[in-house]
Amino acid sequence: MAIVIETENLSRVYTTYQKPEGFVNSLRGFINRKNISKVALEPTTLKIESGQIVGLVGANGAGKTTLLKMLSGLVTPTSGDAKVLGYRPWERKNEYLRQISILLGQKNQLWWDISPADSFSLLARIYDLDVKKARARVDHLAQMLHCTHVLHTQLRRLSLGERMKMEIIGALLHEPQVLFLDEPTIGLDIVAQETIREFLDEYVKEKSPTVILTSHYMDDIAKLADKLLLISKGNIVYEGTVPDFVTKSNAELAQNEEVDFEDVIRRFLETESRIR
Repeated sequence: MAIVIETENLSRVYTTYQKPEGFVNSLRGFINRKNISKVALEPTTLKIESGQIVGLVGANGAGKTTLLKMLSGLVTPTSGDAKVLGYRPWERKNEYLRQISILLGQKNQLWWDISPADSFSLLARIYDLDVKKARARVDHLAQMLHCTHVLHTQLRRLSLGERMKMEIIGALLHEPQVLFLDEPTIGLDIVAQETIREFLDEYVKEKSPTVILTSHYMDDIAKLADKLLLISKGNIVYEGTVPDFVTKSNAELAQNEEVDFEDVIRRFLETESRIR
């Protein structure tokens, strides 16, 4: 398989100003500023092959979203290099942006006050897609997600699960080769989570995009991911398959089919957090 995503010592450090308490101290801060540096991602080297679903797992603040934002071009790295489909993401070339998509589970990309169908029509024009083909694609994706009945309902009137399905359709409208999904099932009920999992599994088999998926629901990772990346305090601490991870980190339970993957992940990350 071809290498689609490749990074070399990619890192990101954020520098912020520490504002002192009180009016007088704030005035002094204009003259003598105190800056704080926070490492969001340590130098990271990765290679991801085409057609894979990669599960990116870590605690809040571990660096998952920072990595996705750099690979999608939303954030420029402090140091290192990366190539996605042969492009440097932060150069934001149109040829690159037409081939990728990023979905942030806690942010909307569709317009709040119009129907999803109208949003998709606008997106089709933004991506310069054939309107008829775009509509047919929307219908096909909506049937796969069982949400055809809400395509013409104002987005703000939809449930969280229905809105997320609409966001997924919008992210896939231009048939991206690389898809970054940051917690697409966050806050959803069990039925909606399972529907989206089944859809992603079927969609990847049908179109073979490369997917990086972050989630705090370990069922998403265990059922979908071909490859697992564990990140702790900005460092990739494990790279491999889910079964290999369970075997290596839980050797005494490896023969037990009832091993709780979520519990293994939790204990592993707690240990890493103490070590680091």
